[in-house]
Amino acid sequence: MRSRSQLLSRQSIVKAAVFGSMLCAALFSQAEDLPDDFASHMPLDVSGEGPWYRLEVPLAVQLNARQSNLNDIRVFNADGQAQPYALILGQPQRAEDETPIAVKWFPLYNSDDAKDAEPQIRAERMPNGTLVEVQPQGEIEAGEEILRGWLLDTSAIDAPLDQLILDWSTEHEGFQRFSIEASDDLQQWKRWGDGQVARLSFADELVEQRVVTLPGRSARYLRLLWSSPQSAPTLTSAQLVSTRAGVLPLSWSPSIAGSVEKPGVYVWQLPAALPLERMKVDITQPNSLAPATLYVRHDSNEPWQVIDSGLLYRLTQNGQDVVQDEMELPGNVVKQLKLEVDDRGGGLGNDAPTLRFAVRATQLVFRGRGAAPYSLAIGNVSIEGENLPLNTLVPGITPEKLTTLGSAKLASPSVAVPAAAMPVVASPDWKRIGLWGVLVLGVIFLGSMAIGTLRASNNRR
Repeated sequence: MRSRSQLLSRQSIVKAAVFGSMLCAALFSQAEDLPDDFASHMPLDVSGEGPWYRLEVPLAVQLNARQSNLNDIRVFNADGQAQPYALILGQPQRAEDETPIAVKWFPLYNSDDAKDAEPQIRAERMPNGTLVEVQPQGEIEAGEEILRGWLLDTSAIDAPLDQLILDWSTEHEGFQRFSIEASDDLQQWKRWGDGQVARLSFADELVEQRVVTLPGRSARYLRLLWSSPQSAPTLTSAQLVSTRAGVLPLSWSPSIAGSVEKPGVYVWQLPAALPLERMKVDITQPNSLAPATLYVRHDSNEPWQVIDSGLLYRLTQNGQDVVQDEMELPGNVVKQLKLEVDDRGGGLGNDAPTLRFAVRATQLVFRGRGAAPYSLAIGNVSIEGENLPLNTLVPGITPEKLTTLGSAKLASPSVAVPAAAMPVVASPDWKRIGLWGVLVLGVIFLGSMAIGTLRASNNRR
Protein backbone atom coordinates (compact mmCIF):
# COMPACT_ATOMS: atom_id res chain seq x y z
CA MET A 1 0.00 0.00 0.00
CA ARG A 2 2.85 2.34 0.80
CA SER A 3 4.47 1.71 -2.49
CA ARG A 4 1.18 2.49 -4.27
CA SER A 5 0.69 5.78 -2.35
CA GLN A 6 4.31 6.72 -3.00
CA LEU A 7 3.80 6.04 -6.70
CA LEU A 8 0.65 8.17 -6.72
CA SER A 9 2.44 11.04 -4.95
CA ARG A 10 5.31 10.87 -7.39
CA GLN A 11 2.87 10.90 -10.28
CA SER A 12 1.17 13.97 -8.79
CA ILE A 13 4.50 15.76 -8.46
CA VAL A 14 5.40 14.88 -12.06
CA LYS A 15 2.01 16.15 -13.27
CA ALA A 16 2.49 19.35 -11.29
CA ALA A 17 5.96 19.81 -12.80
CA VAL A 18 4.63 19.25 -16.32
CA PHE A 19 1.78 21.68 -15.68
CA GLY A 20 4.27 24.22 -14.33
CA SER A 21 6.52 23.84 -17.35
CA MET A 22 3.57 24.37 -19.68
CA LEU A 23 2.50 27.44 -17.71
CA CYS A 24 6.01 28.90 -17.82
CA ALA A 25 6.31 28.23 -21.56
CA ALA A 26 2.95 29.87 -22.22
CA LEU A 27 3.85 32.90 -20.14
CA PHE A 28 7.27 33.32 -21.74
CA SER A 29 5.77 33.03 -25.22
CA GLN A 30 3.33 35.80 -24.31
CA ALA A 31 6.23 37.90 -22.99
CA GLU A 32 8.08 37.80 -26.32
CA ASP A 33 8.33 41.02 -28.32
CA LEU A 34 5.25 41.66 -30.43
CA PRO A 35 4.75 44.23 -33.22
CA ASP A 36 2.01 45.95 -31.21
CA ASP A 37 4.53 46.73 -28.46
CA PHE A 38 6.11 49.42 -30.68
CA ALA A 39 4.92 52.88 -31.68
CA SER A 40 6.01 52.83 -35.35
CA HIS A 41 5.91 50.09 -38.00
CA MET A 42 7.43 50.29 -41.48
CA PRO A 43 7.38 47.56 -44.16
CA LEU A 44 10.72 46.55 -45.68
CA ASP A 45 11.68 45.56 -49.21
CA VAL A 46 14.55 43.05 -49.41
CA SER A 47 16.74 42.12 -52.36
CA GLY A 48 19.76 39.92 -52.95
CA GLU A 49 20.62 36.58 -51.42
CA GLY A 50 19.68 35.87 -47.83
CA PRO A 51 19.40 34.86 -45.19
CA TRP A 52 21.17 38.03 -43.98
CA TYR A 53 20.04 41.51 -45.00
CA ARG A 54 21.65 44.88 -44.33
CA LEU A 55 19.55 47.99 -43.71
CA GLU A 56 20.85 51.56 -43.40
CA VAL A 57 18.48 52.94 -40.79
CA PRO A 58 17.30 56.40 -41.92
CA LEU A 59 17.91 59.16 -39.42
CA ALA A 60 14.20 60.01 -39.48
CA VAL A 61 13.47 56.47 -38.23
CA GLN A 62 16.02 56.74 -35.43
CA LEU A 63 14.38 59.95 -34.25
CA ASN A 64 11.21 57.94 -33.57
CA ALA A 65 13.08 55.78 -31.04
CA ARG A 66 12.22 56.07 -27.36
CA GLN A 67 15.73 55.02 -26.31
CA SER A 68 18.86 56.80 -27.53
CA ASN A 69 20.84 53.54 -27.78
CA LEU A 70 18.19 52.05 -30.12
CA ASN A 71 17.34 49.22 -27.73
CA ASP A 72 13.76 49.57 -28.95
CA ILE A 73 14.32 48.60 -32.59
CA ARG A 74 13.19 45.23 -34.00
CA VAL A 75 12.54 43.43 -37.29
CA PHE A 76 9.48 41.16 -37.58
CA ASN A 77 8.39 38.64 -40.20
CA ALA A 78 4.85 38.26 -41.58
CA ASP A 79 3.88 36.06 -38.61
CA GLY A 80 4.94 38.69 -36.08
CA GLN A 81 8.11 36.84 -35.02
CA ALA A 82 11.13 38.95 -34.05
CA GLN A 83 14.21 38.32 -36.19
CA PRO A 84 17.78 38.00 -34.84
CA TYR A 85 19.70 41.21 -35.56
CA ALA A 86 22.89 43.17 -34.98
CA LEU A 87 23.45 46.94 -34.90
CA ILE A 88 26.42 48.76 -36.40
CA LEU A 89 26.38 52.21 -34.81
CA GLY A 90 28.03 55.02 -36.74
CA GLN A 91 30.82 56.80 -34.87
CA PRO A 92 31.58 60.48 -35.59
CA GLN A 93 34.70 61.25 -37.57
CA ARG A 94 36.49 63.61 -35.22
CA ALA A 95 38.70 66.50 -36.24
CA GLU A 96 41.79 64.60 -35.08
CA ASP A 97 40.99 61.94 -37.68
CA GLU A 98 40.90 64.52 -40.49
CA THR A 99 44.49 65.57 -41.07
CA PRO A 100 44.67 67.12 -44.56
CA ILE A 101 47.08 65.45 -46.98
CA ALA A 102 48.85 67.65 -49.52
CA VAL A 103 48.83 66.32 -53.09
CA LYS A 104 50.50 67.31 -56.35
CA TRP A 105 48.52 69.28 -58.93
CA PHE A 106 49.15 69.76 -62.66
CA PRO A 107 47.61 72.40 -64.96
CA LEU A 108 45.35 71.29 -67.81
CA TYR A 109 45.61 73.48 -70.92
CA ASN A 110 43.50 73.79 -74.06
CA SER A 111 43.98 75.95 -77.12
CA ASP A 112 42.00 79.17 -77.34
CA ASP A 113 39.71 77.81 -80.08
CA ALA A 114 38.90 74.67 -78.02
CA LYS A 115 38.82 76.18 -74.57
CA ASP A 116 35.62 74.37 -73.53
CA ALA A 117 36.70 70.94 -74.77
CA GLU A 118 37.84 68.10 -72.53
CA PRO A 119 41.64 68.35 -72.12
CA GLN A 120 43.67 65.65 -73.85
CA ILE A 121 46.92 64.88 -72.05
CA ARG A 122 49.95 62.66 -72.14
CA ALA A 123 51.23 61.72 -68.69
CA GLU A 124 54.42 60.19 -67.37
CA ARG A 125 53.80 57.95 -64.36
CA MET A 126 55.89 55.91 -61.99
CA PRO A 127 55.06 52.18 -61.57
CA ASN A 128 52.99 52.95 -58.46
CA GLY A 129 50.85 55.41 -60.44
CA THR A 130 52.40 58.63 -59.12
CA LEU A 131 52.40 61.34 -61.77
CA VAL A 132 55.73 62.84 -62.79
CA GLU A 133 54.69 65.07 -65.68
CA VAL A 134 51.47 66.06 -67.48
CA GLN A 135 51.51 67.73 -70.90
CA PRO A 136 48.83 68.56 -73.53
CA GLN A 137 48.52 65.78 -76.09
CA GLY A 138 48.76 68.16 -79.03
CA GLU A 139 50.96 71.15 -79.62
CA ILE A 140 49.58 74.49 -78.42
CA GLU A 141 51.23 77.64 -79.68
CA ALA A 142 52.69 79.97 -77.10
CA GLY A 143 50.20 82.63 -76.02
CA GLU A 144 47.16 80.59 -77.14
CA GLU A 145 47.00 78.23 -74.17
CA ILE A 146 43.93 78.50 -71.94
CA LEU A 147 44.01 77.14 -68.38
CA ARG A 148 41.09 74.70 -68.45
CA GLY A 149 41.53 73.27 -64.96
CA TRP A 150 43.74 71.11 -62.77
CA LEU A 151 44.66 67.44 -62.38
CA LEU A 152 45.27 66.21 -58.81
CA ASP A 153 47.37 63.13 -58.09
CA THR A 154 45.63 61.29 -55.23
CA SER A 155 47.25 57.89 -55.89
CA ALA A 156 49.07 57.93 -52.54
CA ILE A 157 45.79 58.08 -50.56
CA ASP A 158 44.41 54.57 -50.13
CA ALA A 159 41.11 55.60 -48.52
CA PRO A 160 37.81 57.20 -49.51
CA LEU A 161 38.08 60.93 -50.18
CA ASP A 162 35.85 63.11 -48.00
CA GLN A 163 36.96 66.73 -48.54
CA LEU A 164 38.99 68.84 -50.94
CA ILE A 165 40.72 71.99 -49.64
CA LEU A 166 42.02 74.47 -52.20
CA ASP A 167 43.99 77.70 -52.10
CA TRP A 168 44.69 79.94 -55.07
CA SER A 169 46.43 83.15 -56.09
CA THR A 170 45.29 86.24 -54.23
CA GLU A 171 44.46 88.29 -57.32
CA HIS A 172 41.43 86.09 -57.96
CA GLU A 173 38.51 87.09 -55.80
CA GLY A 174 34.90 86.08 -56.22
CA PHE A 175 33.37 82.65 -56.78
CA GLN A 176 35.11 79.72 -58.43
CA ARG A 177 32.88 76.99 -59.85
CA PHE A 178 34.13 73.75 -61.39
CA SER A 179 33.16 70.16 -62.11
CA ILE A 180 34.83 67.28 -60.24
CA GLU A 181 35.68 64.03 -62.02
CA ALA A 182 37.52 60.94 -60.80
CA SER A 183 39.58 58.27 -62.55
CA ASP A 184 41.91 55.38 -61.81
CA ASP A 185 43.57 55.22 -65.24
CA LEU A 186 43.41 58.78 -66.67
CA GLN A 187 41.21 57.42 -69.48
CA GLN A 188 37.76 56.76 -68.02
CA TRP A 189 36.36 59.59 -65.90
CA LYS A 190 33.37 59.49 -63.54
CA ARG A 191 31.58 62.67 -62.57
CA TRP A 192 31.56 63.41 -58.83
CA GLY A 193 29.45 66.55 -59.05
CA ASP A 194 30.30 70.24 -58.86
CA GLY A 195 32.55 72.15 -56.53
CA GLN A 196 32.70 75.80 -55.63
CA VAL A 197 34.99 77.94 -53.54
CA ALA A 198 34.94 81.66 -52.83
CA ARG A 199 37.09 84.54 -51.66
CA LEU A 200 35.38 87.87 -50.97
CA SER A 201 36.29 91.15 -49.35
CA PHE A 202 33.45 91.93 -46.95
CA ALA A 203 33.29 94.70 -44.35
CA ASP A 204 37.08 95.19 -44.35
CA GLU A 205 37.56 91.46 -43.89
CA LEU A 206 38.52 88.65 -46.26
CA VAL A 207 35.85 85.94 -46.21
CA GLU A 208 36.86 82.58 -47.69
CA GLN A 209 35.20 79.29 -48.51
CA ARG A 210 37.96 76.83 -49.46
CA VAL A 211 36.50 73.42 -48.54
CA VAL A 212 34.59 71.24 -51.02
CA THR A 213 32.71 68.12 -49.91
CA LEU A 214 33.50 64.92 -51.83
CA PRO A 215 31.29 61.81 -52.01
CA GLY A 216 33.48 59.59 -49.81
CA ARG A 217 34.76 57.31 -52.59
CA SER A 218 38.28 56.32 -53.62
CA ALA A 219 40.08 57.46 -56.78
CA ARG A 220 43.70 57.71 -57.94
CA TYR A 221 43.19 60.99 -59.78
CA LEU A 222 40.81 63.95 -59.63
CA ARG A 223 40.15 66.38 -62.45
CA LEU A 224 38.82 69.88 -61.77
CA LEU A 225 37.43 71.62 -64.86
CA TRP A 226 36.36 75.27 -64.48
CA SER A 227 32.91 76.27 -65.70
CA SER A 228 34.39 79.49 -67.11
CA PRO A 229 37.93 78.65 -68.26
CA GLN A 230 38.89 82.34 -68.49
CA SER A 231 38.40 82.63 -64.70
CA ALA A 232 40.33 79.52 -63.65
CA PRO A 233 42.79 80.66 -60.96
CA THR A 234 46.33 79.52 -60.31
CA LEU A 235 46.32 76.97 -57.50
CA THR A 236 48.82 77.41 -54.68
CA SER A 237 47.71 74.46 -52.54
CA ALA A 238 45.60 71.31 -52.88
CA GLN A 239 44.84 69.09 -49.89
CA LEU A 240 42.51 66.17 -49.31
CA VAL A 241 40.87 64.72 -46.22
CA SER A 242 40.22 61.00 -46.33
CA THR A 243 37.52 59.10 -44.50
CA ARG A 244 38.75 56.89 -41.68
CA ALA A 245 38.64 53.18 -42.54
CA GLY A 246 35.32 51.62 -41.56
CA VAL A 247 33.50 54.94 -41.12
CA LEU A 248 29.91 54.79 -42.32
CA PRO A 249 28.49 57.46 -44.65
CA LEU A 250 26.55 60.45 -43.37
CA SER A 251 22.81 60.18 -42.85
CA TRP A 252 20.79 63.37 -43.36
CA SER A 253 17.62 64.32 -41.51
CA PRO A 254 14.47 65.77 -43.06
CA SER A 255 14.04 69.51 -42.62
CA ILE A 256 13.16 70.94 -39.21
CA ALA A 257 11.74 74.39 -38.45
CA GLY A 258 13.53 77.05 -36.41
CA SER A 259 12.68 80.25 -34.58
CA VAL A 260 13.92 83.83 -34.65
CA GLU A 261 15.59 84.90 -31.39
CA LYS A 262 16.13 88.41 -32.77
CA PRO A 263 16.79 89.83 -36.24
CA GLY A 264 19.64 87.89 -37.82
CA VAL A 265 19.76 85.25 -35.05
CA TYR A 266 18.06 81.89 -35.65
CA VAL A 267 17.68 78.95 -33.24
CA TRP A 268 16.80 75.30 -33.89
CA GLN A 269 15.81 72.67 -31.32
CA LEU A 270 16.67 69.10 -32.39
CA PRO A 271 14.27 66.22 -31.71
CA ALA A 272 17.05 64.48 -29.76
CA ALA A 273 20.63 65.08 -28.63
CA LEU A 274 22.82 63.84 -31.49
CA PRO A 275 26.52 63.83 -32.52
CA LEU A 276 26.17 66.23 -35.46
CA GLU A 277 28.83 66.48 -38.15
CA ARG A 278 27.17 68.79 -40.67
CA MET A 279 24.22 71.13 -41.03
CA LYS A 280 22.57 72.53 -44.12
CA VAL A 281 20.49 75.73 -44.15
CA ASP A 282 17.71 76.08 -46.70
CA ILE A 283 18.48 79.38 -48.44
CA THR A 284 15.37 80.13 -50.47
CA GLN A 285 15.86 83.80 -51.40
CA PRO A 286 17.94 84.39 -54.55
CA ASN A 287 21.06 86.54 -54.26
CA SER A 288 21.45 85.92 -50.52
CA LEU A 289 24.86 86.47 -48.94
CA ALA A 290 25.32 85.78 -45.24
CA PRO A 291 28.59 85.67 -43.29
CA ALA A 292 27.52 83.53 -40.33
CA THR A 293 28.71 82.14 -37.00
CA LEU A 294 27.40 78.82 -35.71
CA TYR A 295 26.87 78.09 -31.98
CA VAL A 296 25.77 74.86 -30.26
CA ARG A 297 24.86 73.61 -26.80
CA HIS A 298 23.50 70.44 -25.20
CA ASP A 299 20.61 72.07 -23.35
CA SER A 300 19.28 75.49 -22.40
CA ASN A 301 21.16 75.49 -19.06
CA GLU A 302 24.56 75.55 -20.79
CA PRO A 303 26.28 78.52 -22.45
CA TRP A 304 26.52 78.63 -26.23
CA GLN A 305 29.80 77.47 -27.79
CA VAL A 306 31.19 78.75 -31.08
CA ILE A 307 31.72 75.87 -33.49
CA ASP A 308 32.27 77.34 -36.95
CA SER A 309 32.05 80.48 -39.01
CA GLY A 310 31.75 80.83 -42.74
CA LEU A 311 29.94 82.27 -45.70
CA LEU A 312 26.47 81.10 -46.73
CA TYR A 313 25.09 82.23 -50.07
CA ARG A 314 22.77 81.65 -53.00
CA LEU A 315 23.86 83.80 -55.92
CA THR A 316 23.14 83.74 -59.64
CA GLN A 317 26.09 83.63 -62.02
CA ASN A 318 25.78 83.11 -65.76
CA GLY A 319 22.17 82.04 -65.33
CA GLN A 320 23.01 79.39 -62.70
CA ASP A 321 22.57 79.37 -58.93
CA VAL A 322 25.83 79.16 -56.98
CA VAL A 323 25.02 77.81 -53.52
CA GLN A 324 27.00 77.29 -50.34
CA ASP A 325 24.61 76.21 -47.59
CA GLU A 326 26.59 73.79 -45.36
CA MET A 327 28.65 74.19 -42.20
CA GLU A 328 30.83 71.68 -40.34
CA LEU A 329 30.41 70.40 -36.78
CA PRO A 330 32.93 68.32 -34.78
CA GLY A 331 30.66 65.37 -33.92
CA ASN A 332 29.89 66.42 -30.34
CA VAL A 333 26.45 65.58 -28.93
CA VAL A 334 24.25 68.68 -29.14
CA LYS A 335 20.54 69.46 -29.04
CA GLN A 336 20.35 73.18 -29.88
CA LEU A 337 21.87 75.19 -32.73
CA LYS A 338 22.11 78.94 -33.15
CA LEU A 339 23.18 80.86 -36.25
CA GLU A 340 24.15 84.54 -36.08
CA VAL A 341 24.14 86.24 -39.48
CA ASP A 342 25.80 89.52 -40.45
CA ASP A 343 22.86 91.42 -41.97
CA ARG A 344 25.18 93.72 -43.91
CA GLY A 345 25.30 90.96 -46.51
CA GLY A 346 21.51 90.95 -46.85
CA GLY A 347 20.79 88.21 -44.32
CA LEU A 348 18.58 85.16 -44.74
CA GLY A 349 15.17 86.80 -44.40
CA ASN A 350 12.80 87.66 -41.59
CA ASP A 351 11.71 84.07 -40.93
CA ALA A 352 14.00 81.32 -39.68
CA PRO A 353 15.08 79.03 -42.53
CA THR A 354 14.54 75.30 -42.24
CA LEU A 355 17.54 73.16 -41.35
CA ARG A 356 18.83 69.67 -42.11
CA PHE A 357 21.54 67.95 -40.09
CA ALA A 358 23.72 64.88 -40.57
CA VAL A 359 25.19 62.16 -38.35
CA ARG A 360 27.05 58.98 -39.22
CA ALA A 361 24.69 56.32 -40.50
CA THR A 362 23.56 53.34 -38.39
CA GLN A 363 23.21 49.94 -40.03
CA LEU A 364 21.06 47.01 -38.92
CA VAL A 365 21.82 43.47 -40.10
CA PHE A 366 19.14 40.82 -39.56
CA ARG A 367 18.76 37.13 -40.39
CA GLY A 368 15.50 36.54 -42.16
CA ARG A 369 13.55 33.49 -41.07
CA GLY A 370 9.91 32.64 -41.45
CA ALA A 371 7.52 34.18 -43.93
CA ALA A 372 8.10 37.51 -45.67
CA PRO A 373 7.37 40.40 -45.88
CA TYR A 374 9.49 41.82 -43.10
CA SER A 375 8.85 45.03 -41.20
CA LEU A 376 10.85 47.39 -39.03
CA ALA A 377 9.42 48.44 -35.66
CA ILE A 378 10.67 51.12 -33.29
CA GLY A 379 9.45 53.05 -30.28
CA ASN A 380 9.20 51.36 -26.87
CA VAL A 381 10.35 53.15 -23.75
CA SER A 382 10.98 50.15 -21.50
CA ILE A 383 11.96 47.21 -23.70
CA GLU A 384 15.47 45.76 -23.47
CA GLY A 385 17.85 45.44 -26.39
CA GLU A 386 18.08 42.07 -28.12
CA ASN A 387 20.88 42.81 -30.60
CA LEU A 388 23.68 40.28 -31.08
CA PRO A 389 27.36 40.94 -31.86
CA LEU A 390 27.74 41.07 -35.64
CA ASN A 391 30.24 38.19 -35.74
CA THR A 392 27.77 36.04 -33.78
CA LEU A 393 24.89 36.82 -36.12
CA VAL A 394 27.04 36.36 -39.24
CA PRO A 395 29.93 33.95 -38.49
CA GLY A 396 33.16 34.86 -40.23
CA ILE A 397 31.95 38.33 -41.20
CA THR A 398 34.49 40.75 -42.71
CA PRO A 399 34.06 44.31 -44.02
CA GLU A 400 34.26 42.93 -47.56
CA LYS A 401 31.66 40.23 -46.86
CA LEU A 402 29.37 42.78 -45.20
CA THR A 403 29.00 44.64 -48.50
CA THR A 404 27.89 41.45 -50.26
CA LEU A 405 24.95 40.72 -47.94
CA GLY A 406 21.40 41.15 -49.17
CA SER A 407 19.98 44.63 -48.80
CA ALA A 408 16.83 45.95 -47.16
CA LYS A 409 15.20 49.35 -47.42
CA LEU A 410 11.97 50.99 -46.32
CA ALA A 411 9.13 50.25 -48.71
CA SER A 412 7.94 53.84 -48.15
CA PRO A 413 10.81 56.36 -47.85
CA SER A 414 8.61 59.00 -46.19
CA VAL A 415 8.99 58.95 -42.39
CA ALA A 416 7.66 61.63 -40.06
CA VAL A 417 10.16 63.28 -37.73
CA PRO A 418 8.83 63.90 -34.23
CA ALA A 419 8.88 67.45 -32.92
CA ALA A 420 11.49 68.29 -30.31
CA ALA A 421 10.22 67.27 -26.91
CA MET A 422 11.29 66.66 -23.37
CA PRO A 423 12.98 63.29 -22.75
CA VAL A 424 10.50 60.46 -22.32
CA VAL A 425 10.38 59.10 -18.78
CA ALA A 426 10.23 55.32 -18.63
CA SER A 427 6.84 54.05 -17.42
CA PRO A 428 6.20 50.59 -15.97
CA ASP A 429 5.55 47.84 -18.51
CA TRP A 430 2.33 46.58 -16.90
CA LYS A 431 1.93 43.79 -19.42
CA ARG A 432 5.22 42.17 -18.49
CA ILE A 433 4.72 42.90 -14.79
CA GLY A 434 1.33 41.17 -14.95
CA LEU A 435 2.78 38.15 -16.74
CA TRP A 436 5.57 37.80 -14.21
CA GLY A 437 3.05 38.19 -11.41
CA VAL A 438 0.96 35.33 -12.79
CA LEU A 439 4.11 33.25 -13.16
CA VAL A 440 5.12 33.84 -9.54
CA LEU A 441 1.62 32.97 -8.30
CA GLY A 442 1.68 29.82 -10.43
CA VAL A 443 5.00 28.76 -8.94
CA ILE A 444 3.66 29.35 -5.42
CA PHE A 445 0.54 27.32 -6.29
CA LEU A 446 2.61 24.45 -7.69
CA GLY A 447 4.87 24.54 -4.66
CA SER A 448 1.89 24.31 -2.30
CA MET A 449 0.51 21.37 -4.32
CA ALA A 450 3.80 19.54 -4.10
CA ILE A 451 4.12 20.15 -0.34
CA GLY A 452 0.52 19.00 0.22
CA THR A 453 1.10 15.82 -1.77
CA LEU A 454 4.26 15.01 0.18
CA ARG A 455 2.52 15.57 3.51
CA ALA A 456 -0.39 13.30 2.48
CA SER A 457 2.07 10.63 1.46
CA ASN A 458 3.92 10.83 4.78
CA ASN A 459 0.66 10.59 6.76
CA ARG A 460 -0.27 7.33 4.99
CA ARG A 461 2.95 5.68 6.08
